[in-house]
Amino acid sequence: MSRLLIVHHTTSPTLRELFEEVRRGAAADGIEGVDVITRPALAASAVDVFEADAIILGTPANIGYMSGALKHFFDTIYYPCLEETRRLPYALYVHGNDDTTGAVRAVESIATGLGWERVRPPATVTGPPGKDDLESCWELGATVAATISA
Repeated sequence: MSRLLIVHHTTSPTLRELFEEVRRGAAADGIEGVDVITRPALAASAVDVFEADAIILGTPANIGYMSGALKHFFDTIYYPCLEETRRLPYALYVHGNDDTTGAVRAVESIATGLGWERVRPPATVTGPPGKDDLESCWELGATVAATISA
């Protein structure tokens, strides 16, 4: 069975809503052989990443950057995972009140340094999520899960 790891920093009802849509998409009908594992960013470890066949990252955009919790995750796993997780499929969802550009740029820069391969463009949401935003998060989860489906 393949393992999809969702590492998230879910600090608000809006981020909870996005996270739940990503998780629902990852468990969609027709996707078989994928075990979805979720970890808060402050609890996720290099072992979680080593055991994953793909990873989804979720963060708020805080003052133009990813959350401190997701940055801590990267600080913790970067060197242990640097060689072992090259080509790991990944995707990203970000919520911000005004802008998500800096957070997306920061996460993508680190993922590129790790040699991870982006499965699809990030799902970015500013302000309250609309129907299209929620669908984008669902599709993100489904796309990544289908990428590693049996």
